[in-house]
Amino acid sequence: MNAVADLTDLVGEWAGPNRLWLTPDSPVRESQTTASVSMAAEGRFCVVRYTWAEAGKPQEGLLVVGRPAPRDDVDAVWVDSWHMGDKFLLCRSEPPDGAIVSLRGSYAAPPGPDWGWRIVLKREVADAFRMLMYNVTPDGEEALAVEASYTRRT
Repeated sequence: MNAVADLTDLVGEWAGPNRLWLTPDSPVRESQTTASVSMAAEGRFCVVRYTWAEAGKPQEGLLVVGRPAPRDDVDAVWVDSWHMGDKFLLCRSEPPDGAIVSLRGSYAAPPGPDWGWRIVLKREVADAFRMLMYNVTPDGEEALAVEASYTRRT
Protein backbone atom coordinates (compact mmCIF):
# COMPACT_ATOMS: atom_id res chain seq x y z
CA MET A 1 0.00 0.00 0.00
CA ASN A 2 1.31 3.44 -0.89
CA ALA A 3 -0.03 5.59 1.92
CA VAL A 4 1.11 8.89 0.42
CA ALA A 5 -0.63 8.06 -2.88
CA ASP A 6 -3.78 7.06 -0.98
CA LEU A 7 -3.66 10.33 0.94
CA THR A 8 -3.77 12.35 -2.29
CA ASP A 9 -7.47 11.44 -2.46
CA LEU A 10 -7.93 13.53 0.69
CA VAL A 11 -6.55 16.75 -0.82
CA GLY A 12 -9.09 19.52 -0.22
CA GLU A 13 -11.08 21.25 2.51
CA TRP A 14 -12.97 19.35 5.21
CA ALA A 15 -15.16 20.04 8.26
CA GLY A 16 -17.08 18.15 10.91
CA PRO A 17 -17.37 17.30 14.60
CA ASN A 18 -14.42 16.66 16.91
CA ARG A 19 -14.73 14.52 20.02
CA LEU A 20 -12.14 14.47 22.82
CA TRP A 21 -11.90 12.14 25.83
CA LEU A 22 -9.44 13.05 28.60
CA THR A 23 -9.83 9.57 30.10
CA PRO A 24 -11.88 6.58 28.90
CA ASP A 25 -14.48 7.26 31.62
CA SER A 26 -14.67 11.04 31.27
CA PRO A 27 -17.49 12.76 29.40
CA VAL A 28 -16.80 13.55 25.78
CA ARG A 29 -15.83 17.14 24.92
CA GLU A 30 -17.17 18.22 21.56
CA SER A 31 -16.21 21.00 19.17
CA GLN A 32 -16.17 21.69 15.47
CA THR A 33 -13.10 20.87 13.42
CA THR A 34 -11.82 21.88 10.00
CA ALA A 35 -9.01 20.31 8.00
CA SER A 36 -7.07 21.33 4.95
CA VAL A 37 -5.17 18.53 3.20
CA SER A 38 -2.46 19.25 0.64
CA MET A 39 0.60 17.64 -0.89
CA ALA A 40 4.11 19.08 -0.46
CA ALA A 41 7.65 18.57 -1.78
CA GLU A 42 6.58 17.47 -5.25
CA GLY A 43 3.95 15.11 -3.87
CA ARG A 44 6.27 13.23 -1.51
CA PHE A 45 4.47 14.35 1.64
CA CYS A 46 0.87 14.82 2.67
CA VAL A 47 0.12 17.75 4.99
CA VAL A 48 -3.01 17.71 7.15
CA ARG A 49 -3.66 21.05 8.90
CA TYR A 50 -6.60 21.03 11.28
CA THR A 51 -8.37 23.21 13.82
CA TRP A 52 -10.59 22.37 16.78
CA ALA A 53 -11.41 23.85 20.19
CA GLU A 54 -11.09 22.89 23.85
CA ALA A 55 -13.29 24.71 26.36
CA GLY A 56 -14.01 27.34 23.69
CA LYS A 57 -10.31 28.06 23.08
CA PRO A 58 -9.16 27.54 19.45
CA GLN A 59 -6.52 24.85 18.90
CA GLU A 60 -4.65 23.72 15.82
CA GLY A 61 -2.59 20.77 14.67
CA LEU A 62 -0.45 19.58 11.82
CA LEU A 63 0.32 16.07 10.60
CA VAL A 64 2.97 15.60 7.91
CA VAL A 65 3.08 12.10 6.43
CA GLY A 66 5.75 10.92 4.02
CA ARG A 67 7.35 7.84 2.55
CA PRO A 68 11.11 8.25 2.61
CA ALA A 69 12.80 6.15 -0.08
CA PRO A 70 13.92 3.41 -0.28
CA ARG A 71 12.02 2.10 2.75
CA ASP A 72 8.42 0.91 2.49
CA ASP A 73 7.34 2.31 5.85
CA VAL A 74 5.82 5.71 6.46
CA ASP A 75 7.35 8.37 8.66
CA ALA A 76 5.32 11.24 10.07
CA VAL A 77 5.57 14.17 12.41
CA TRP A 78 2.64 15.49 14.44
CA VAL A 79 2.17 18.72 16.36
CA ASP A 80 -0.91 19.98 18.16
CA SER A 81 -1.19 23.16 20.22
CA TRP A 82 -3.13 21.45 23.02
CA HIS A 83 -1.88 17.86 22.99
CA MET A 84 1.80 18.50 22.31
CA GLY A 85 2.38 22.12 23.38
CA ASP A 86 5.80 23.13 22.06
CA LYS A 87 6.96 19.59 21.24
CA PHE A 88 6.46 17.36 18.22
CA LEU A 89 5.87 13.64 17.98
CA LEU A 90 7.79 11.50 15.51
CA CYS A 91 5.73 8.56 14.27
CA ARG A 92 6.43 5.35 12.39
CA SER A 93 3.92 3.37 10.42
CA GLU A 94 2.39 0.09 11.44
CA PRO A 95 0.13 -2.24 9.46
CA PRO A 96 -2.85 -0.07 8.51
CA ASP A 97 -5.53 -2.78 9.12
CA GLY A 98 -8.12 -1.24 6.79
CA ALA A 99 -7.00 2.36 7.32
CA ILE A 100 -5.22 4.65 4.88
CA VAL A 101 -2.39 4.97 7.38
CA SER A 102 -1.73 4.01 10.99
CA LEU A 103 1.06 5.76 12.86
CA ARG A 104 2.60 5.21 16.27
CA GLY A 105 4.82 7.41 18.41
CA SER A 106 5.68 7.79 22.07
CA TYR A 107 5.98 10.65 24.52
CA ALA A 108 7.57 11.13 27.91
CA ALA A 109 5.29 10.95 30.95
CA PRO A 110 7.62 11.58 33.92
CA PRO A 111 8.14 10.25 36.45
CA GLY A 112 6.92 7.01 34.84
CA PRO A 113 7.73 5.27 31.58
CA ASP A 114 6.88 6.69 28.17
CA TRP A 115 3.32 6.44 26.86
CA GLY A 116 2.30 5.78 23.28
CA TRP A 117 0.11 7.68 20.84
CA ARG A 118 -1.49 6.15 17.76
CA ILE A 119 -2.97 8.17 14.87
CA VAL A 120 -5.18 6.50 12.27
CA LEU A 121 -6.58 8.06 9.11
CA LYS A 122 -9.55 6.05 7.92
CA ARG A 123 -11.81 6.49 4.93
CA GLU A 124 -15.14 4.70 4.82
CA VAL A 125 -16.97 6.63 2.08
CA ALA A 126 -15.84 8.81 -0.84
CA ASP A 127 -16.34 12.28 0.65
CA ALA A 128 -15.55 11.58 4.30
CA PHE A 129 -12.67 10.45 6.48
CA ARG A 130 -11.91 10.13 10.17
CA MET A 131 -8.80 10.94 12.15
CA LEU A 132 -8.64 8.75 15.24
CA MET A 133 -6.10 9.20 18.02
CA TYR A 134 -5.45 6.70 20.78
CA ASN A 135 -3.54 7.11 24.01
CA VAL A 136 -1.52 3.96 24.74
CA THR A 137 -0.43 3.01 28.25
CA PRO A 138 3.07 1.66 28.91
CA ASP A 139 1.38 -1.78 29.13
CA GLY A 140 0.00 -1.39 25.59
CA GLU A 141 -3.66 -0.73 26.47
CA GLU A 142 -5.27 1.72 24.01
CA ALA A 143 -8.03 4.21 24.72
CA LEU A 144 -9.69 6.42 22.12
CA ALA A 145 -8.72 10.03 22.87
CA VAL A 146 -9.82 11.90 19.72
CA GLU A 147 -12.28 11.22 16.94
CA ALA A 148 -12.49 13.87 14.23
CA SER A 149 -15.06 13.08 11.52
CA TYR A 150 -14.60 15.06 8.33
CA THR A 151 -16.84 15.57 5.30
CA ARG A 152 -15.65 17.36 2.20
CA ARG A 153 -16.66 21.04 1.97
CA THR A 154 -18.06 22.10 -1.37
